[in-house]
Amino acid sequence: MSHAYPPEQVEGVYRAIRERRDVRHFAPGPLLEGQLERFITAAHNGPSVGFMQPWRFIRISSMELRRAIHQLVDEERELTAQALNQRSEEFMRLKVEGILQCAEVLVVGLIDKREDFVFGRRTMPEMDLASASCAIQNFWLAARAEGIGVGWVSLFEPQRLRQLCGMPEGSQPIAVLCVGQVDEFYKAPMLELEGWDKRRSIEQIVYENSWGTNGK
Repeated sequence: MSHAYPPEQVEGVYRAIRERRDVRHFAPGPLLEGQLERFITAAHNGPSVGFMQPWRFIRISSMELRRAIHQLVDEERELTAQALNQRSEEFMRLKVEGILQCAEVLVVGLIDKREDFVFGRRTMPEMDLASASCAIQNFWLAARAEGIGVGWVSLFEPQRLRQLCGMPEGSQPIAVLCVGQVDEFYKAPMLELEGWDKRRSIEQIVYENSWGTNGK
């Protein structure tokens, strides 16, 4: 018995994966009623190691707080440029966020007291981050399927963002998500279009039996 979806639904899943983009350019306009809730529900349906569900979402409805987050990101943007040395000017020409232009801003964080969750994390405690990343990917794909752009911003100092958002000691912010309408989706990842890097071939990322051996 086949458990596959109908072909057109299968193609829809793969299309969302192919066309998902890390969006930096947003168009004016709010989300439709219920969209944000659907995207967060999709995220909450993500897999998590030991079913710990380590993700928490903070919706930033205060424009004052949004501007403070933008300032924090802009400061880290300058520091990142300095750390890039010879690529600093190239980096500063890139648009790295759309915090002040998008319809919604969410801060995604890992819960406090994560040391209490040992199942699947005894030797790899970072699996809480891996789990939350899966949740964000679900959010991204659901948004793309509904024609909404999402940008994951990671340029910030975590301790300062945690304090701005009133997060408890031991919790950790991992993402600022910009969510909103777009005029169009990039034809390819923006950093690829800008010449920052290029996508590796399948042969470069798949090995067989040992690292660096592709079986051919």
